[in-house]
Amino acid sequence: MNRALTLIARILALLGGFVLIALVLTTTFSIIGRSLNTIGHSDVMENIGWLGGLLRSFGPINGDYELVEAGVAIAIFAFLPWCQLSRTHATVDVFTNFLGRRVNALLSLIWEIMLTAILFVVTWRISIGTSEKMRYGETTFLLQMPVWWPYAICTVIAGIAAVVGLYVVWQRLAELFAKERPDAA
Repeated sequence: MNRALTLIARILALLGGFVLIALVLTTTFSIIGRSLNTIGHSDVMENIGWLGGLLRSFGPINGDYELVEAGVAIAIFAFLPWCQLSRTHATVDVFTNFLGRRVNALLSLIWEIMLTAILFVVTWRISIGTSEKMRYGETTFLLQMPVWWPYAICTVIAGIAAVVGLYVVWQRLAELFAKERPDAA
């Protein structure tokens, strides 16, 4: 189970990274195209002729905001299982550093249970949103992309994150009840 969840979490994190890279490139090329178009419409370029016409042929990527909106949501959800599994969520342990191993293990277990419960609620609510977006046939304004597509992807990934959360809760329970080794101080 550990190997399968680790593999799935890593693959999702890598896919989330690729999505973010694609979004950065999309935004960059869109800004460059918009800037070149603006320069092409300047008074100086209007008089040059062919260069101004060339620059005016550039422009922003159509629907870049829609792509970024959907992509960022997918990327965020794609990172959740790996963050959960590798314990890389942001924590503030200034006040708990002086507590013993058992108390810290108990606190970790409590937070993992809460986060897992939240992940199940999020999965449930996004699945409802997905079905509503499908039923009403809602699309994005410029690209006319069905809005339910990114919702469905996020639903699946949130479900995976919730399952990973259950596994992590199991790990924290095992840590809590693990016997202290004599060499551990």
